[in-house]
Amino acid sequence: MTPHQLVPAFPPHTQRTHIGDTPRTIPCISLIGMAGAGKSTVGRALAERLQWAHLDTDRLLEAHWGCALQDLVDGLGLEEFLRAEEKLVSELWLRRTVISTGGSVIYGPAAINRLKVLGPVIYLQVSADTVSARVEDGQGRGLARRPGQSLEQLYAEREPLYRAAAELILDMEGCSLQETLERLCPWLAQRVPGVGAVLSDSSGSFAGLEKA
Repeated sequence: MTPHQLVPAFPPHTQRTHIGDTPRTIPCISLIGMAGAGKSTVGRALAERLQWAHLDTDRLLEAHWGCALQDLVDGLGLEEFLRAEEKLVSELWLRRTVISTGGSVIYGPAAINRLKVLGPVIYLQVSADTVSARVEDGQGRGLARRPGQSLEQLYAEREPLYRAAAELILDMEGCSLQETLERLCPWLAQRVPGVGAVLSDSSGSFAGLEKA
């Protein structure tokens, strides 16, 4: 698929305006991190626990452009793909939604700023070895990386960016999905308006949480 064959599903005149406005009710929660960190899995489970909506921005890109993520990266090229991702995420208008982002969203300042406006940004941290084990060579996953760039190099490049963008860093090493929610939910109950009542019967500790 070549770049001229990739056409957004919605022409510009149908897109929402006034995207700089801040939602005035329950905010969102955004998850950032490397491929293989568990953003989609944790995002779906957390949304179910909170009784919120869940949005995966990689799937949103696929729906917007009408093709698989790998085809989009191949068709647009790296730089244009990153611009397309940044634009789409920077125009999100959501409430009470858990947002699982693509790993490359960290390269888009406007996208990160928008996520921070929408609510807390949480970095799901895993080691480079864990990423390599889960993602392997990354073929077919739509990884946004330069030709010849290894997963280890990509990790070293992105990790400090995730840390800088996050309000909270959650160490995911050796952590099951249930343990992740048990550690995360008490912090969310204190930090995010409107979720305390939903999580009032949840218990847990702050072990493995690091305020950025």
